[in-house]
Amino acid sequence: MASKIKNIIIFTVIAVVLILIYIFFIKPAPVEQNLISSSPSNTILPNKNTVDQNSLIAKDFLSVLLNVKNIKLDDTIFSDGSFTSLRDSSIFLTSPGPGDQGRLNPFAPIGSDAVAVPPVAPVVLVAPVLPIVPVVPLTCALPKVLNTTTNTCVTPPPPAP
Repeated sequence: MASKIKNIIIFTVIAVVLILIYIFFIKPAPVEQNLISSSPSNTILPNKNTVDQNSLIAKDFLSVLLNVKNIKLDDTIFSDGSFTSLRDSSIFLTSPGPGDQGRLNPFAPIGSDAVAVPPVAPVVLVAPVLPIVPVVPLTCALPKVLNTTTNTCVTPPPPAP
C-alpha cells in the first residue's frame, strides 16, 4: 500500500513539473496588439453615430462662439470718478546686491550655517633695496699680504731656512 502512494506522489510531481515546463518554456507568448498601427489596413473608419455626435458638438461650439462675438461691454466705468482716482501702488523689486546674498543652504536649521570667510589677499613682503657698492680690492703695503679668506692684511710667516 505504501508503494502505491509513493508511486502516485512521484507521478503527480513529474506531471506538475512537465506542465510547468510547458507553461513557462514551450507555450508561445500571446500576441499583443500594437497601440499605433502603421498599416492602412488597421485604420478604423468612423461610424455614422460618431460623425453625428462630432457634428452636434461642432455646431454647439460654433453657436457659443458666435454668441461671444455679440457681447457688448459698457466702457463708462473707465470715465467714472472713482476709477480715475485710483493710484498705482506697485512695488518695484530690485535684484539683490553682492552683500545681500541669502543663506548657503536655506533648508538647514537656523544657526547651523557655515560662515564663509572671504579670502584674504596674500601679503608679499619685499626686502628693502640696498644700494650696490662696488667692491674695491684691498691692497696691502709691504711686508703685509692680503689674506683672501678674511680679506685682511696679514704679516706672512718668515721663509723656512
